[in-house]
Amino acid sequence: MASTQYDPRQGEPEVSGWAVGGLVFAASIMTLVGVFQIIAGLVALFNDEFYVVARNYTFDLDVSAWGWIHLIIGILFLAAGFGLFSRKTWAGVTAIMLAMLSALANFFFIPYYPIWALVVIGLNVWVIWSLTRAGAIDT
Repeated sequence: MASTQYDPRQGEPEVSGWAVGGLVFAASIMTLVGVFQIIAGLVALFNDEFYVVARNYTFDLDVSAWGWIHLIIGILFLAAGFGLFSRKTWAGVTAIMLAMLSALANFFFIPYYPIWALVVIGLNVWVIWSLTRAGAIDT
């Protein structure tokens, strides 16, 4: 029976092509979602009338506040996305946390711009799935 244990004399174990592909995919989607978030934030900041505000919504924030939230999340997404391209552990952990935060923020943003928010939530879930696959992030 062959041994599959790590042997330090052989160097680092080879990473699966699927894991590297998932990481590159996650990094690409992170940068794309970052740009989407920045655009949504800038639209809310420059044109308060663009997003229709739902009446009697429990989490009723000013559209400018949503703009700042999306802008900050977008900038952090871009930074984490570029960090993922270098396969750093901190970038992977940060990206997962930011994707969860972004999905939550967009869940609360659904009454303002529903289809956009649902698409971004779906992309965030896809990023989390890609990063949590075995071998995607160096440890």
